[in-house]
Amino acid sequence: MTILLKNGNVIDYASRLNEKMDVLIEDKKIKTIKKEINESADQVIDCTGLSIIPGMIDMHCHLRQPGFEYKETIETGSKSAVKGGFTTICPMPNTKPTPDSAIVLQEIIDEAKRVNLCNVLPYSSVTKGEKGEELVDFEEMKKAGAIAFSDDGMPVVNSKTMRQAMINADKQDTFVASHCEEKSVAAGAINAGEVAEQLGVDGVLPEAEEIMAAREIVISETNKVRGHICHISTKTSVAMIRDAKKRGVKITCETCPHYYSFTVKEVLQSGTNAKMNPPLREEEDRLAIIKGLQDGTIDAIITDHAPHSEEEKQKPLASAPNGIIGFETALAASITNLIEPKHISYLDLVRLTSYTPAKLLKLETKGQIKEGYDADITIFDSNIEYVYQKESIVSKSKNTPFIGKKLKGKVMYTIVGGRIVYEK
Repeated sequence: MTILLKNGNVIDYASRLNEKMDVLIEDKKIKTIKKEINESADQVIDCTGLSIIPGMIDMHCHLRQPGFEYKETIETGSKSAVKGGFTTICPMPNTKPTPDSAIVLQEIIDEAKRVNLCNVLPYSSVTKGEKGEELVDFEEMKKAGAIAFSDDGMPVVNSKTMRQAMINADKQDTFVASHCEEKSVAAGAINAGEVAEQLGVDGVLPEAEEIMAAREIVISETNKVRGHICHISTKTSVAMIRDAKKRGVKITCETCPHYYSFTVKEVLQSGTNAKMNPPLREEEDRLAIIKGLQDGTIDAIITDHAPHSEEEKQKPLASAPNGIIGFETALAASITNLIEPKHISYLDLVRLTSYTPAKLLKLETKGQIKEGYDADITIFDSNIEYVYQKESIVSKSKNTPFIGKKLKGKVMYTIVGGRIVYEK
């Protein structure tokens, strides 16, 4: 099967390419990138006015299967992901049962292969049952197909356990993605401050994230091992990670579109659909996140796609579950709230959504539009403006504060391994 992409604007961070080119895909790979390709192909796509980027990679999402299929399944989540332009997604292990053994991990991998829409590279948990006590067999889980390790949703409270986990993961040439939450100061529904007081709910202190982030930096620096901090949301987290990187600490981090799109005030409009963990913060935090994306402190944009049923999200603010869906809005939210205000360039966006995630995950033939690389490609129209509607959502769950918001940019095609898996 050959596909020829004609007249599209190819944006590739590695080569700093940002110009009109043709791309020929053959046998799952990118065969040729030239100004003009006149070879015949099984399918020709006119990409005039469209942008062609390396397939987006989501290092951090939740597919809920096994155990919580009423929220999302590997199939519905994959459909949502490819509609959003993601060609590779990495589901977290807070499922039931937990992928803390090769058997459970293999079931997830097998189901993803059956669905066969995008690359699904699951995390193993760090500890058995995500209980923070007994470590999994890191070597066994890596051999079984774990992309990395995390107890996301649950912090590894015991510092001795976390230290050993980070050392073990580093020996396997991967990392622990740390959910930074110091539970003793984390109790609450939304960010501590005026909005929490106005709504009469307990507030989550920013220190809940920052204390644990500081610990992971210390462990990484002292032991000279890789560390990765999940979904950072505060100005202090950004500052600490920036300082650590200047010292040569092997620490990386990620953030989500909601942390540069909204502040805690969005809860007043969207209610529980703006409740997540860590919570939306203040304007100074939002601006610090943007600065971190600009200067390379933050390595990747991820969705933390976290589906919940409408019944669950209709509970009172204090008791409703944390999390929002994110696959289908990540690109548009980034164009709307980063590109349009000229905070970052499209080359920067590719660095954050494709190039660096591929490097962090050691995906050697992904993350670039390059001859010989996997034909994982996202094609979008950056000029389409629309109001995001609940009725358009492909995910099984609809919990998102982006409903009703004006967005710019829409995915037109998603290509995975040389196959068109989504077409608008």
